[in-house]
Amino acid sequence: MKASPTEQKELLRLQALDIKLQQVEHQAKALPQHAELLALGRGLDASKTVLTGRAGEVEDAQIELRRIESDVAVVEKRIARDTDRAQHTSSIKDVQALESELKALGARLVALEEIELAVMERLEEKEAALAETEAERAAVAGRVAGIEADRDLLLVDLNRQLGELARDRVAIVSAIGADLAALYEKRRVAGRGNAASLLRARTCSGCTMTLTGNDLEEVRAAPADDIVFCPDCGAILVRTEESGI
Repeated sequence: MKASPTEQKELLRLQALDIKLQQVEHQAKALPQHAELLALGRGLDASKTVLTGRAGEVEDAQIELRRIESDVAVVEKRIARDTDRAQHTSSIKDVQALESELKALGARLVALEEIELAVMERLEEKEAALAETEAERAAVAGRVAGIEADRDLLLVDLNRQLGELARDRVAIVSAIGADLAALYEKRRVAGRGNAASLLRARTCSGCTMTLTGNDLEEVRAAPADDIVFCPDCGAILVRTEESGI
């Protein structure tokens, strides 16, 4: 295949652009904010489990408190009723029975109020623990928002660079023609990104192999518009006044 020396030199610009593209793409993927957000996301997932558990404990305590409050209300209502009956009955036997029941109800009320107080204290503890978890999650969410803003700001600049590099690449590919561009792409795939290299002082700048013997003579003998390849890495060798041949 043949291509003018000018077109071949454009391959070096294309290779440099592709290297820069890879570097910027890697930089975008390797931003430290990605790892930070991943770690914080895992922390939020874990704290969500804790939050769910603590919310359940608060709900259980609230249900228990409502049940006890209901029992207290029932006992207080019965005490009020029996007290009223005791005050309006003339039967000594009924008064004695009511006083006995009131005594039992009073003991029951004291016991229920003690339980109610203990449950209220436990509920306060559970609510405090829940509030602490919610505050921690809110703080992490704030950090996430800040890191995302920093990441997005950096990505705006990196995506701008990628856009500019992509436009420059299209311009170079259009200038060198479809056949040479296709050959370059084929070599880029085969060479894992190394498609075109400057031959400087008889050394391939891609793999640093120095041409000697028959390899050097073949390159020397090739016309300027011939496409020649590095015998070691297979990259297109671009010859200039720096080639030393």
